[in-house]
Amino acid sequence: SVRWNLSAGAARPNPQGSFRYSSINVTQAYLLRSTEPVEIGGKLRAALNGLSFSSPETPLRLADAYGVEGAYTLDFPERPDPAARPRVARSVINGTYRGFMELIFQNNDTRMQSYHVDGYAVFVVGMDYGEWTEASRGTYNKGDSVARSTVQVYPGAWTAVLVSLDNVGFWNVRSQKLDSWYLGQEVYVRVVNPEDGANKTEMAVPHNALYCGQLHKYQKEQTPHHKTAAAVRPLAAQRQIVALVMLVVGALVFAS
Repeated sequence: SVRWNLSAGAARPNPQGSFRYSSINVTQAYLLRSTEPVEIGGKLRAALNGLSFSSPETPLRLADAYGVEGAYTLDFPERPDPAARPRVARSVINGTYRGFMELIFQNNDTRMQSYHVDGYAVFVVGMDYGEWTEASRGTYNKGDSVARSTVQVYPGAWTAVLVSLDNVGFWNVRSQKLDSWYLGQEVYVRVVNPEDGANKTEMAVPHNALYCGQLHKYQKEQTPHHKTAAAVRPLAAQRQIVALVMLVVGALVFAS
């Protein structure tokens, strides 16, 4: 397996390798099972734990900031329910701020999968063929696993990662196979600081944010990029260069 050389004097996600992830209590654990695409409501869909994500009209983070109800639900299952029928949903994982989450990606598809976690670097602590069980934790690398944001999951196998939820926001966990992602194989993790009523832990909404859905009334008129000063300046410089080149070429022609 790929491991971190902790004896080398190199940069790491934590000062001097002091982040002892094996000694931190796991506060949440989710087993995310993927299967071959299935037909839901007459359309081909891909899912995690039987839920195929459908993007809402109102962006999730803006819906949260403005108190829009019904944009999503906080009931994503910790384990797949074998008796439940696959369905389209907007179910979100309710992450605990400064908690320590375990994510197990179980690939029951026949194709290689890669999964990406936005907003974080995760510790890749284990992978193996077959079905993940509670006993699989005994095989985890608890000392020198690598940190990354994208992990591979082989067909008929699993990959386990650990992540410290210290970054506030709505973070996407998705399949990196574009067809699976397009068909709904993704989920969001909501991380909110409950002690930060003024929302100082998170960056403010950008001035050029796009408001849509139930928040379209907040949308400000925006200048198309090609009409902004930032776009005009390079264009003017390009014209000057072209004119200069033409003058030089003309001078050389007449001189000859």
